[in-house]
Amino acid sequence: MTWLITGGSGYIGAHVARAMAGAGERVVVLDDVSTGLAERLPAGIPLVRGSLADRALVADTLAAHGVSGVVHLAAKKQVGESVEQPLRYYRENLHGLAELLESVVEAGVERFLFSSSAAVYGVPETELIGEDSPTAPINPYGETKLAGEWLVRATGRAHGLATACLRYFNVAGAVRPELADVGVFNIIPMFFDRITRGEAPRIFGDDYPTPDGTCVRDYIHVADVADAHLAVARGLAGRTGPGDLTLNVGRGEGVSVRELARVVGEVTGSPLEPVVEGRRPGDAAAAVASVDRIASELGWSASLGVREMVESAWEGWCLRHPEARRA
Repeated sequence: MTWLITGGSGYIGAHVARAMAGAGERVVVLDDVSTGLAERLPAGIPLVRGSLADRALVADTLAAHGVSGVVHLAAKKQVGESVEQPLRYYRENLHGLAELLESVVEAGVERFLFSSSAAVYGVPETELIGEDSPTAPINPYGETKLAGEWLVRATGRAHGLATACLRYFNVAGAVRPELADVGVFNIIPMFFDRITRGEAPRIFGDDYPTPDGTCVRDYIHVADVADAHLAVARGLAGRTGPGDLTLNVGRGEGVSVRELARVVGEVTGSPLEPVVEGRRPGDAAAAVASVDRIASELGWSASLGVREMVESAWEGWCLRHPEARRA
């Protein structure tokens, strides 16, 4: 079968595309390359440049490549930006998804894997979060991901699609330096950015009810995220008729911000001690994935640790910021 990967030139998308193609799956990427990088994709993976809103292009792509399953990663994903531009996020993340699902149904595609997020849980009341934990997103980004899950499942039930929604936790690292995340929106590149400029990394709050007072999160290597997509896609390929999966994708282990800062200091060789600032609104004390369901459903578990994430992310950062090694 052939998989269409939307957003396949993005940070996570390119890793997913490479992992699936490297495992022998036939893959084609549809991406407007507005935030992605075409050079992340090897020559053997076809790239169709365009928007999900272009129904004719999507229909032609599905037909021309004989697509039988879709992995949908294309989305706007910056939390702060979503608060400032909610209309844009709802339009692109939800309207774009609806347009794609209509094309998928019309083309007779029977499998659909949706890239969701742990942001659907909002500020959880317990440290360990299972797929049946309450969902109460606190920003438009998380809202669009939760509503997207509803839409995917409803479409699957109505039209006989096998569907899966993957809720990623904190994704980091890179398989190769050139595939690393180029943004400075997540904590590890934020630490790198401060160190490169000769400034101490910042920790927001050290008075949480956690072992060292700093927030605890579940970090997962992007290579493991890509491998999880491959496992889920193959699980969907083996299904006949409708059915849905909702799965957390994490390591099931918590790492505090202070622990992470220590690893970053060791990897970068930076002598700068973190500075503590006030809490940020909406930050939960702890958020760790329960990964029992993906293990029982698919026999899948993450294999890489935090040091591998930081080391590989640092190599990618230095590729684009060579001055960082002299910091």
